[in-house]
Amino acid sequence: MRLLLFLLTLAFLVGGCASKYTLVETNSTVQAEPMSNYYYEYKIQPHDRLLITSYKFPEVTPNTMNDKGILVDSSGYINLPLIKRVHVAGLTQNQAAQLLERKYSKYLRNPSFNVEVLNKRIYVLGEVNKPGVVPLDRDQMSILEAIAYAGGLSDNAVRDNIIVISKDPYTHRMHMRKIDLTNFDSLQRTNIILKPDDIVYVQPNTWKKFKVTSENFSALLGAVNAVATPYLLFTR
Repeated sequence: MRLLLFLLTLAFLVGGCASKYTLVETNSTVQAEPMSNYYYEYKIQPHDRLLITSYKFPEVTPNTMNDKGILVDSSGYINLPLIKRVHVAGLTQNQAAQLLERKYSKYLRNPSFNVEVLNKRIYVLGEVNKPGVVPLDRDQMSILEAIAYAGGLSDNAVRDNIIVISKDPYTHRMHMRKIDLTNFDSLQRTNIILKPDDIVYVQPNTWKKFKVTSENFSALLGAVNAVATPYLLFTR
């Protein structure tokens, strides 16, 4: 009787583990976001790393400073020769370059700068062949490009309910939307554009969940067998 109760408890635990296999589950309905005249330009944030280049005055931003990028501190400032602390958080890359040009114009003749954020990226998780970080060398990317960078969808991917999680960098509120890759007409009407720090989650299908549950149960069954065998031999 005790052994039966033990087996039932293990079965319950396995079922609970399987239900937690899927990430970012929610009771709220996740909708597709309509496509519009989508324009987005990245704004520099605290803790970004910037590549700042002056071709006319390279000594102002030596390579040693830009090896890993100049760090924007938690208050949104960077430190540069001559002009010292400059607040760049909240500015686009072009706006930051123009600000530096105005600041340096007090010391240099017709300075010209280029500012690039080095750490822009997108995260692709779940049922893709190479999940992980996708570096972003521009302000935005389509979900199809991101999945291609991640090696494409696996055989166990749910293709009609891909979840995209976006976070407002200032309010830190998270927003979810779904994208259906199986229908071209709906895809044309849906916002499939990703921006830096977006998370793409490709959900596993029912077969993958069943397979994980079966593997977990088989492993636990083996453990139960190892524990139960001496008990059964002893009680004979």
